[in-house]
Amino acid sequence: ERDMDRKKIEELMEENMTLEMAQKQSMDESLHLGWELEQINRTTEISEVPQKSLGHEVNELTSSRLLKLEMENQSLLKTVEELQSAVGSVEGSSSRIGKMEKENQRLSKKLEELENEISQEKQSLQNSQNLSKDLMKEKAQLEKTLEALRENSERQV
Repeated sequence: ERDMDRKKIEELMEENMTLEMAQKQSMDESLHLGWELEQINRTTEISEVPQKSLGHEVNELTSSRLLKLEMENQSLLKTVEELQSAVGSVEGSSSRIGKMEKENQRLSKKLEELENEISQEKQSLQNSQNLSKDLMKEKAQLEKTLEALRENSERQV
């Protein structure tokens, strides 16, 4: 039984290490999204006022989601640390090992959810960039039309 418990403890420690690595990757992706937001902010500041309000809305929404993801990442880190300390004191308790396995499964699901949210954020960011490009094209077309109308009215006068 002790050998089996030790094997389970080792497996749990390996799972914890895997979760930590996945969580670090998730945090790296969050940082990358933050960097992309800064780039969008810089691009948005260069363009004119109508795009600023849309850009700011997108930035605020994405920033709030990133903050939420970072808070969940911190929570996961705390849970992983708690699990690691619990693993050290578990040597003789198979019921605790079962609880930790359930917690690891919960953390795995949570990590998948976070990764899904990050991919959704990336897609949302891409959509916002595409929308901004489309709006810039439409603005240029409207300016050309306005200029043509002005020339036409000057000719008529």
